Amino acid sequence: MLTDQYILAIDLGTSGPKVALVSAEGDVVDYEFEETPLFLFPNGGAEQNPDDWWQAIKKATHRLLAKHSDSVTGIIAIVCTTQWSGTVAVDQHGDHLMNAIIWMDSRGARYAKAVTEGWIKVEGYGVEKLATWLWLSGGIPTHSGKDSISHILYIKNELPQIYQRAFKFLEPKDYLNLRLSGKFAASFDSITLHWVTDNRDITRIKYDDRLLKMAGIERDKLPDLKRAVDILGTLKPDVAKELGLSENVQVVMGLPDVHSAAIGSGAVRDFAAHLYIGTSSWLVCHVPFMKVDLFHNMSSLPSAIPNRYLLLNEQETAGACLTYLRDNLFYPDDELKIGAKPADVYKTFDRIVDRVPAGSDKLIFTPWLYGERTPVDDHSVRSGFFNQSLKTTRAHLIRSVFEGVAYNSRWLLGCVEEFIGKRLDGINMIGGGANSNVWCQIHADVLNRPIHQMKDPIQANVRGAAFLALVALGHLTFDDVSSRVQIANTYQPDPANRKLYDELFAEFVNLYNANKKIYQRLNR
Repeated sequence: MLTDQYILAIDLGTSGPKVALVSAEGDVVDYEFEETPLFLFPNGGAEQNPDDWWQAIKKATHRLLAKHSDSVTGIIAIVCTTQWSGTVAVDQHGDHLMNAIIWMDSRGARYAKAVTEGWIKVEGYGVEKLATWLWLSGGIPTHSGKDSISHILYIKNELPQIYQRAFKFLEPKDYLNLRLSGKFAASFDSITLHWVTDNRDITRIKYDDRLLKMAGIERDKLPDLKRAVDILGTLKPDVAKELGLSENVQVVMGLPDVHSAAIGSGAVRDFAAHLYIGTSSWLVCHVPFMKVDLFHNMSSLPSAIPNRYLLLNEQETAGACLTYLRDNLFYPDDELKIGAKPADVYKTFDRIVDRVPAGSDKLIFTPWLYGERTPVDDHSVRSGFFNQSLKTTRAHLIRSVFEGVAYNSRWLLGCVEEFIGKRLDGINMIGGGANSNVWCQIHADVLNRPIHQMKDPIQANVRGAAFLALVALGHLTFDDVSSRVQIANTYQPDPANRKLYDELFAEFVNLYNANKKIYQRLNR
């Protein structure tokens, strides 16, 4: 193992990029974050400006390297992990032609339905197309319109001039790699949600002409494919100068955020699971097979770890529910504003939640603020507080949000365990939500599973990306990863809360089933 050598890891989330300096041992030395704006539109649009990403990355990098100027010469590689299921249309010079359409955008739903429909349908999909897609790729474009292929179809149908001018459509990670190296490329994992690759042989993933034809997109508008552990090349000289790095720094292909979290959580072995609670949420694990659960919108698809599959799913809003609570209910910028929101409001939430009895006096919050992907693929479902009374306090509201996110995780847990045919006896928890001791305990109680709170849980993505880079450079193997990620605390389920949480979880699911048609009518 090298000493005095570092990886510069860029983690581009929806709120902005984090740039981290990671040692050759996989320790996060330091990081800087820079916020970027998000543009939401009434018709389901969600966009970001790629120039905002790049300027934020430069600012964060400059601040970080200014604090660690003695380590700059030791940076041997740069690697990106980013939000997934986004689309950046670029011309042949690599210049973006419009804002990036990101993972929250559902404007392509009608076009995803159009390319997947048929005379005889199962779950809204044409049987013949469904069979072909599932057989070859292990999945099919979801009708939520939030997959990358749906973004491209939206551009093709509603912005035809952009579509014609586009040389390539790139995922956010692959766009950043283009800025860094000048190379147009995608990795086997980042390209997956275009649903145009044959994933049956995990050692030989390739574009498939049948899928391209059904999707209605030309092959030459998509980048060539590489492994996540491949080296793209070195930094472009002008970019090296912009960032203050050596031109010899290697650019590693990198991986989407779901995949980097899987590595950075330490859960790299088959059937070892991690639960990520950030803006969104997911519960995933590696599996030794390709499989699909169409009814719950889950598939096992190419992992960033070569020759492995990763069971993929995603809940739309988790930590975002607390942000909503803070910004829209408690501290909105309106006539009733009393003062600035506390800097440590989430720690305040934790203290309040810890004082409220389990179950929040049977108040139930449903966390579907922006629709849902798993365990139901329903873009029309919405959030709410149910069973309020005159005795309901603000403290009850806060705890019910913590519990509502956990109820949705439990709903997903049952589907995941059925998918893999195994019980998950311990789950590694990461993301900003894992910094909350009380939220870890609530998840343990609601899921009825031990929860391992990982050390430095918010660093899982940059840590996972750096591990990948170290493997790419030959300084580490994936078998070494789990021993390099530490558990901070383990939370055991409290038997005293079992009966109550079983009751409330059942009613949580009943609330969806009873109200889904109302949501469809209101939000169609």
